[in-house]
Amino acid sequence: MGIILKQSFSNLVSTYVGFGIGAINVLLLYPNFMQPEYYGLVSYLLTAGNLLWPFMALGVHNTLIKFFSAFTQKKDQDRLLSIVLITPLIFGSVFGGIGIYFYNYILNYFEGENNLVQPYAWLIFIIAISTAYFEVFFSWNKIFLKSMFGNIMKEVFHRVGIFILLMLLYFNSISIHFFIYASALVYVLRALVMMFSAFKTYMPKFQFRFPVQKREIINYSFLIFIAGTVGVALFDLDKFMIEHFLPIENVAVYGIAIYIAAVISAPLKAMQQITNPITAEFVNQNKKEELTNLYKRTSLTLLIVSGLIFVLIISNINQLYALIPETYHAGVQIVFLISLVKLFDSSLGNNVSILFNSNYYHFVLYSGVALAVLAFVLNLWLIPIYGIYGAAYATFIAFFLYNLIKLIFVYLKFNIQPFTKKSIWIISLICVFLLLFYFWDFSYLPLVNIILKSIIIVIAYVSLTFVFRLSEDITGLLASAQKTLKK
Repeated sequence: MGIILKQSFSNLVSTYVGFGIGAINVLLLYPNFMQPEYYGLVSYLLTAGNLLWPFMALGVHNTLIKFFSAFTQKKDQDRLLSIVLITPLIFGSVFGGIGIYFYNYILNYFEGENNLVQPYAWLIFIIAISTAYFEVFFSWNKIFLKSMFGNIMKEVFHRVGIFILLMLLYFNSISIHFFIYASALVYVLRALVMMFSAFKTYMPKFQFRFPVQKREIINYSFLIFIAGTVGVALFDLDKFMIEHFLPIENVAVYGIAIYIAAVISAPLKAMQQITNPITAEFVNQNKKEELTNLYKRTSLTLLIVSGLIFVLIISNINQLYALIPETYHAGVQIVFLISLVKLFDSSLGNNVSILFNSNYYHFVLYSGVALAVLAFVLNLWLIPIYGIYGAAYATFIAFFLYNLIKLIFVYLKFNIQPFTKKSIWIISLICVFLLLFYFWDFSYLPLVNIILKSIIIVIAYVSLTFVFRLSEDITGLLASAQKTLKK
């Protein structure tokens, strides 16, 4: 786990730096520097772009990770990289052509209450194609076990860009219209920088021909594309449908609650950047013992780290909302439900990597499509009744079932599961900390209260984790840090 811990820790640092900057943007700058309808507009454009980009990448960023380590000849590896490189261009051109042909119909969709979207609808395509190529070049680096720079670009770069644009907007150096166009340009620049990094890591001899296993590559790409689209849809469908049923400013209100909960996923995202290619290698070479060990250790590590973040968020949520303008306040219930399902997701460790890189990857498609349909029906039913709370209920149900099915399927097919007796102790620790700290506050200003309570929670939680040795990897990391501080 050496290289995993090292790069995962570096990725985690950059991920949380990114989340920290994003939190400043989402919780402080957007609400105070921008009118709610424009904040909702920006959130909607990014959400729509995030829903569209998998149709352009067609799953090739995952295909690259699965098949690259399986090829032993350089020519096959180069051919795979070449095919991966051209795929988003082909499908991006197709969708671009369709968008131009039906542009008037697209504009008509936004007639009425949310016609603010109309002048900027084409930016959805720009954001989507840029994101598709970014993911391709990021995977390009990951197959050579170089994920740190890519993770900085993925988590930090665009948030710093948006921060700068928000400051310029505040000082009236740019208009709101320029801000929206420039926000899309940030994603274009991110893709270009990642492209130069990928080519610097490895420049193939371009051969636009399929390598061996052509049929398997096409089938895998198609199924993973659908599965990946389903995964994105499950995450962003709620925000997309809120725009259809409610005024667009509700997208911003709901988006803030979702962003707060999404912080819990940061350790999982950071670890996946390096465990994904390693999992693919273990699966390809049928290393059952190593795969089982990795499954359990990633689960324990993520449950501990994500559990701490879960406690910090829920314990401080009321004070956190006190820092945000009342216009953007949403119920604690939304944050709790989404946070809970994010914690469940993290507790599964590298579960998704096992499925995506095995011969059972088609299962992700079947279960994902079924649950995407379920999520769509639930949103269709619950949003008109409960508003943004209905979107939270729908997302919680869909994601909880999705995670449960993945857990059961891996157990049935591989006869492995991620949990140990220590998992029960960690879950008990999380529950105890929630009961102790949610109902107790200092009688200070919200920010002071958050800082003081968080310090107490972190010290107590980390100490108990270390004393009871709940994770070998975290205990080793803390012991190394302790030795370093003593020198």
